[in-house]
Amino acid sequence: MGTNESTTWKFPATFWIANMVEFFERAAYYAVFIAITLYLTNVVGYNDIWAAWISGGFSAGLYFLPPFAGALADKIGFRKGIILAFSLLSIGYLFLGLFPYKLMVIPTLVIVMIGGSFIKSIITGTVAVTTNEENRARGYSLFYMVVNIGAFLGKTFAAPMRINIGIKSINFFSATMTILALIVVYFFYKNSNQRGEGKSLKETWEGFMRIISNARLITLIIIVTGFWMIQHQLYATMPKYVIRTVGEHAKPEWIANVNPAIVMVFVVLITQLMRKVRAVSSMTIGMFIMPLSALTMALSPVLESITGQSISIFGLFTLHPITVMLIFGIMLQGLAECFISPRFLEFFSLQAPKGEEGLYLGFSHLHSFLASLLGFGLSGYLLTEYCPDPRFLTAAEKLHAYDKSYMIWYYFAAIGLVSAIALIIYNFVTTRIDNKNKELT
Repeated sequence: MGTNESTTWKFPATFWIANMVEFFERAAYYAVFIAITLYLTNVVGYNDIWAAWISGGFSAGLYFLPPFAGALADKIGFRKGIILAFSLLSIGYLFLGLFPYKLMVIPTLVIVMIGGSFIKSIITGTVAVTTNEENRARGYSLFYMVVNIGAFLGKTFAAPMRINIGIKSINFFSATMTILALIVVYFFYKNSNQRGEGKSLKETWEGFMRIISNARLITLIIIVTGFWMIQHQLYATMPKYVIRTVGEHAKPEWIANVNPAIVMVFVVLITQLMRKVRAVSSMTIGMFIMPLSALTMALSPVLESITGQSISIFGLFTLHPITVMLIFGIMLQGLAECFISPRFLEFFSLQAPKGEEGLYLGFSHLHSFLASLLGFGLSGYLLTEYCPDPRFLTAAEKLHAYDKSYMIWYYFAAIGLVSAIALIIYNFVTTRIDNKNKELT
């Protein structure tokens, strides 16, 4: 028994190297991503709408491209692919810091997007081929722990850098992280797969076309997009919203960290409690929690009317009511994610034709592709309307410019509620169709 326990913790060196560089990459990515809209407006000079669409396109590409980058990595080998990826990321982050100009930023973000797409596919592929049936569950749990720790620390470091040195400094931090990862993979990462084993780019594209022609799957993707549109506001809306309404001293990076903290603490417990419940039932609970999170954020004026502009937290420090309600709202988001994320892949695979589950799961993040575009895009217009850039306001306008900034969250609460109701209708309709098909056969 002791031998079996010890062998399930034994992984080849490539597994540990992959997890180490994944830590570097996640820290680099989230440090930049939490401040990306601030960087595009305050440093590069875009308005809120342009900054939102550019950020959304960047995020969307990172969810759309990995299956295609993975197909290419399978052909050239994981080692060449991961060296290429970290080279692109290092160049991209360095250029974002050195050349923060409109002419340079979009092509540079494309470089980062392509590099990040390779990382997503290669690291998960490495974990898959360096684990076996005995230790695969532990391997993936370690991998996801590393992902969360990297994301958490990246955002934690970003706040003092932005406030004390400037937003541009974050890009140099991220470049340092990916250069360290490049050095590690160049000297220590060994090929963990054989070239030519995976699908070709043509086969991957054909698979994608089959998915988007499947009305049932596309409907599910569109419905769940509403959930992820709210989740994406951690990066699209929240940083500008809290800095403009609370002040430059606000730390949206630390506020955003509430989400992974809640997920890390509660996901195993909630998954265990919901293990005997149907996947769609667990997802529905999460879908109804999500609009409550946005509604909570919208209610900061109510709290402020009771407490004033400062709330003492156990006498240790004070927080603005807006910050307090953002934290509570993000806590609810984290809980909603615990109900949805572990079960979505299961439910999604059940909607796929028999024998093609693996192919379909490769594109299971299409909802985040859509949520990035729509969530960020909508954010730009809502910020312009309710929480405008102070650089374009007169002193008199600034006095009341943010009086209705909380209205932003009512829009997302409405989107979340419609999505939750749509999921119930979807489940009712598809269950009836399936039952009728069973009767016919």
